[in-house]
Parts: sequence; C-alpha cells; structure tokens
Amino acid sequence: MVEPRQRQKRGHRIDGWIILDKPGKITSAHAVARIKHILGAAKVGHGGTLDPLATGVLPIALGAATKTVPYVMGGAKLYRFTLRFGEARDSDDADGVVTETSDIRPENSAIQAALPAFCGTILQVPPAFSAVKVNGERAYDLARGGQAPVLAARPAHVDRFDLIARPDADHAVFEVVSGKGVYMRSLARDLARTLGTVGHVASLRRLAVGPFRESDAVTLDKLNEIRHEAATNPDLVRPVETALADIPALALTAREVADLRRGMALSLVDFLGRIPPQANPDSGLVKAMAGGCCIALGRLQDGMLRTERLL
Repeated sequence: MVEPRQRQKRGHRIDGWIILDKPGKITSAHAVARIKHILGAAKVGHGGTLDPLATGVLPIALGAATKTVPYVMGGAKLYRFTLRFGEARDSDDADGVVTETSDIRPENSAIQAALPAFCGTILQVPPAFSAVKVNGERAYDLARGGQAPVLAARPAHVDRFDLIARPDADHAVFEVVSGKGVYMRSLARDLARTLGTVGHVASLRRLAVGPFRESDAVTLDKLNEIRHEAATNPDLVRPVETALADIPALALTAREVADLRRGMALSLVDFLGRIPPQANPDSGLVKAMAGGCCIALGRLQDGMLRTERLL
C-alpha cells in the first residue's frame, strides 16, 4: 500500500517580522494576503487588527514569528485619532451612516476635564461594527444585516489619553496609549457623549505596537517595488526576537536547552546569578537565550523554569 504524500505548504519559508504601514480602505486580512503574495511566503499572520479606515503600524509575522504574535498583541499601542464632533455614525467612524447630530461643540477646557475619567482600567462597550462574537456570530455581521447587536461592557486599560490639537470647533486630535482590545472608536463615541454631544472617529493612525514604531514601517508599494530582495533585506525582515525586546533574557547552557526542548522544568536554583533582575520570579516571563538566539519563552513559577513556547 502506497502511503499518501503529506501536503506541502506552498511558498517560501521566511522567518521574521515586517512592519507594514497599512494604507486605509483595506482590512488587515487583505494586507496579510497582499504581503503573502508579494513575498511568496508560506506562513503569514499579523499582530493586532486595524480597522479598514485606519492606517499605520501593522506588524506582519512571517514563519516562526507567528508563534510570538500573542506577545506583540499584548504590548502597549500608541494611536492618534481625530474626533469629529456633531455626528454619530453607526460604525463610530467615518465609514458609517449618520444616525444622530448635535450642534454642541465642547470647549477645550471641558475636553481636558473629561479625559482623566477615560484613563486607567475602564469599562468599554465595543462598537456595533466589531469582531466581538454575539451568540456565535460576529457583531459586524449582525450590524450589516440590520440587527443592532447588544454588546456588554468589558474592561479596557488606557495608559494615556491626551488632547494634542484642535484644528477647528468640529474636530479634536488625540493621542492614546493603551493595552490590548481598546477601541478608539468607542473612546471617541463615549467622550463625545460625556461632553453632551455626539461624535465619531474621522481618521485613525497607529504609531506604535510594542517595540515596533512608525519609523520602522514600510508601505505595500515599496514592498512590491523591491519584492525580489525584500525577503533577504535585514532592514525590512526583522528577527523573530525583535517582538520580544521587552522580555528579560535568561542565558542557557547547551544542556539546559536540551532539557527544555524535552519538556523538562528546570530548578531556578541552577540559575542563581543568571536570572535578570527585571524578571518576576512569581509567574514572570523570560526569553531563554542560547548562542545569541531566543530558543524558547519560559515562565518562572514555584521555583522552576517551565517552557511556555518553543521557538
């Protein structure tokens, strides 16, 4: 009996990160598909969805980098958005249909006074047009079908929310530093309501995700222009470890690497003098390093080092 052949993955094996400057009017999934086509890469993912209207930093994971996506998505994010006062829209951004209007335009002093209430851990209701699931269906599918999804408020953490410009009475520009799962559209909607008016996001740009910055980003047009050399260009495809820059490093011996790869837990007694001072010994995360490469992510807990993710 002839054994069936294993299906080969199409595309080239490329490991690392590309920091894309996502253009507006396309989804994050579309951006991933474009890069996969341009590079001919076998495995591609992204670290943190951007709305179609939004532009800016979209980290693209290639090959082994897809294993580190959760650690990028959990990092701090920096956004800049423009709030348009006077119009509520069903999507809470400029792509939606106007549902309500108001003649009230808040003063800068009122805006500044309202911002502290939106910092720290807050409860936030996601936009109706979002990927949140309601009884197994995506909220945006329900909204597009004419059903208004009822979404529960969920905890969200905002580190910073600053008014940085006021071009005119109708518009205000903000910068926000936040954690995972914070919707800028909800912040804009709720801030406008707090100020006694209505509003929506007129434009949105993400400036940073974890260690990745706007200055690192490349456009789709540029990638397409240099497609034949992009995969081997170190200024474009950054090492897998780049995503883990904020995680303390722990140096391992060859024997310890072998034990970790066999799934063994290692006693922290053996690492005395090597544990980085920034590492939290109570459930803290470290990157296990050998030969200058990150070979695994490990968790320090109960006096042991346990493998969380082999790279």
